[in-house]
Amino acid sequence: MSGTTGAQYSVNLRVRLENRPGVLGRLAVAIGEAGGNIFAIEGFVAKGPILERDIVVNCSSVEHQEQIIAVAGSVDNVELLDSYDRTFRMHEGGKIEVLPLFPVGDKDDLSMAYTPGVARVCRAIAADQRMADTHTIRKNTVAIVTDGTAVLGLGDIGPKAALPVMEGKALLFKEFGQVDAFPICLDIDSPDELIETVVRLAPTFGGINLEDIAAPGAFEVEEALKERLDIPVFHDDQHGTAVVALAGLNNALKIVGKNMADVKVVVAGMGAAGVAVGKILLGAGVGSIIGVDRQGAVYEGRDNLNSAKQWFAENTNRDRRTGSISDVIAGADVFLGLSGPGLLSVDDVKAMADDPIVFAMANPDPEIQPEDVEGIVAVMATGRSDYPNQINNVLAFPGIFRGALDVAASDITENMKLAAAAAIADSVGPDELAADHIVPSVFDKSVPVRVAEAVSKAAIADGVCRL
Repeated sequence: MSGTTGAQYSVNLRVRLENRPGVLGRLAVAIGEAGGNIFAIEGFVAKGPILERDIVVNCSSVEHQEQIIAVAGSVDNVELLDSYDRTFRMHEGGKIEVLPLFPVGDKDDLSMAYTPGVARVCRAIAADQRMADTHTIRKNTVAIVTDGTAVLGLGDIGPKAALPVMEGKALLFKEFGQVDAFPICLDIDSPDELIETVVRLAPTFGGINLEDIAAPGAFEVEEALKERLDIPVFHDDQHGTAVVALAGLNNALKIVGKNMADVKVVVAGMGAAGVAVGKILLGAGVGSIIGVDRQGAVYEGRDNLNSAKQWFAENTNRDRRTGSISDVIAGADVFLGLSGPGLLSVDDVKAMADDPIVFAMANPDPEIQPEDVEGIVAVMATGRSDYPNQINNVLAFPGIFRGALDVAASDITENMKLAAAAAIADSVGPDELAADHIVPSVFDKSVPVRVAEAVSKAAIADGVCRL
């Protein structure tokens, strides 16, 4: 069975073994010969004539899972009692829940948490609306809002099918930023409906995280909500990606000894993330940027530009370069891909400047495979966890919202994003920095703390704190 095995396709096998020499070995060999990777075996002490154990096997696809299950049931002296897909089992019943912060054990507790004591707090908020930011869940709660029109690599799958992704996002908010987040999956037909719905929901939340909304509607939604709400609105597909990409680029340029102001950057993919990456690079002082979409280079005066691409055209590609990606990438120092698989060729990379930097961030399949340009690129990054230098939004959004909530920010400014990128980049110390280590691990719990502190300071400096 071909393909890379991983936990996303892992199966749990509950087996009954006869306790005699070679039985477990034959089972392990059979699984290995079928391409399965045994990830875990339940604590193993061989006592008694019969053993029942759980074995976790990483597979490469649903078909591979089925093959492994069949193989496990065919080994002599082994009985397959049960099997299940561990990813689906994890999602059963959802991945988050609401828990109380205080017990309600007697009438005194009840009188303070609810009637009649709660009326005192309600009156105080009615007299001073700012108290809602300190005496309700608004202090630490974010809405994760989607319409399900651009989910991961799945596309327009609708709000119900998008819910597992939003639940996962909420899980990450809590795990990495101690932010309470709740998925809001909306069945709407237009950006205007989405905008109006979120405006009406906003009094409950301290921030809005927009997620998996198709462009160009995503731009319209974010812009309108930022204008109408006094809480942070952050489209993570755009700005989370941009922040982490900038952090990685900061460190990659240190590796090759180049300056931000001097490099030429080509950005492939002019969707939400690509446009946001271009904007943050301009704010960071990148000297030259050219965007490329399906029709080629984006330049002022070109036909078929939506409002976001029009802004991009007016602020980049000053020489009005035209043509395909192969036409404009010659001599470029940096390639940032937010498009699709196979877009970039080895010859394209060879045509870049000395010590090229390539961020092929399309998921699940990058614009070019890292192994195809090994020895050609100076620094390589992707959006995948099975290669070094994963450009992962988890490094950004928990800390950004943590910092914004801590100071009751009314907005997430460009300065706050730049501060977040700098904090992520600085989380890789000088003695750690290497071509295969330009961003910190997503499991480094100190990163969101650093990001939050930097974002809070930037919010105060920008004067966008509500309290």
